[in-house]
Amino acid sequence: MTDSLPDLSHSKLAVIGAGSVGSSLAYAALIRGSAHEVVLYDIDESKVSAEAADLSHGTQYTPSHLVAGSSDIEIVKNSSVVIITAGAKQRPGQTRLELAATNVNILSNLLPKLLEQAPNAIYVLVTNPCDVLTVVAQKISGLPTSQVFSTGTMLDTSRLRRMIADKISIAQSNVHATIMGEHGDTEFPVWSTATIGTIPIREWRDHEGEPVFTERVLAALGDEAMHAAYRIIEGKGATNYAIGLTGARLVEALLGRERTILPLSSVLDDYHGISGIALSVPSVVSGRGIERVLDIPMEASEITMLRRSAQALQASLTSLGH
Repeated sequence: MTDSLPDLSHSKLAVIGAGSVGSSLAYAALIRGSAHEVVLYDIDESKVSAEAADLSHGTQYTPSHLVAGSSDIEIVKNSSVVIITAGAKQRPGQTRLELAATNVNILSNLLPKLLEQAPNAIYVLVTNPCDVLTVVAQKISGLPTSQVFSTGTMLDTSRLRRMIADKISIAQSNVHATIMGEHGDTEFPVWSTATIGTIPIREWRDHEGEPVFTERVLAALGDEAMHAAYRIIEGKGATNYAIGLTGARLVEALLGRERTILPLSSVLDDYHGISGIALSVPSVVSGRGIERVLDIPMEASEITMLRRSAQALQASLTSLGH
């Protein structure tokens, strides 16, 4: 990837997979104006053409007007950002890691074809288990870790902040808390540095002066955020709207002129002793991809949880021959 920042006026977002997640992401990108052009690729020609047509019929009312869909992979050519949502769908009660073998095979077949069309693009994995697939994608592509990564716990963090905000009826923008680690069952909130405004979350008190976020409450909030996807999948079969918005927001960070901090999953190199594993940590994101991962202050127990996440993902990668 070149050092020059992308030109938003000529930017192209390719969404791979026209299922519920891919189509929701394309829709969110159109209505937010995340990229100049949005294209959908899927092997199902009738599905992808219908989704693209449906999206295009509303472009009179969106900032972005160019949208197309095709089962011909050449539609991805010269994309600025490629977001991969294609893969087997997570079933009710199924963990993300149980999806691994099937989706690794799909990715191994798909990624080389995408690289032929868009060798300079930034590649973002949304397909689960996204942390495992990020490692696989980085190995297959040979791209730098700054150029291939996943949305990781970006959505999980948004869920947690929403729940904290609802708990005390405060604007979500005032909540600063992050979920790190695996996008899955070993993820964890970093409570030691979480704040509401500038007040540490454990010191927030109600009108009577009583602490609101006790350890019991914090544990419940963390558990609720971690398992939110399972409840949604049980109720409606998939999570799609929130991850669509999450992906669109990430595209804006990658195509714009800002530098922002987001919890994304990239292959780490000696991060608290962890190497060769993709985990979500706060990362500086710009038009160059992930510029750097941030070594934020953490309690010893939180570092232990991060390493536990790494061990779980290493076990999965080992079982897959990676």
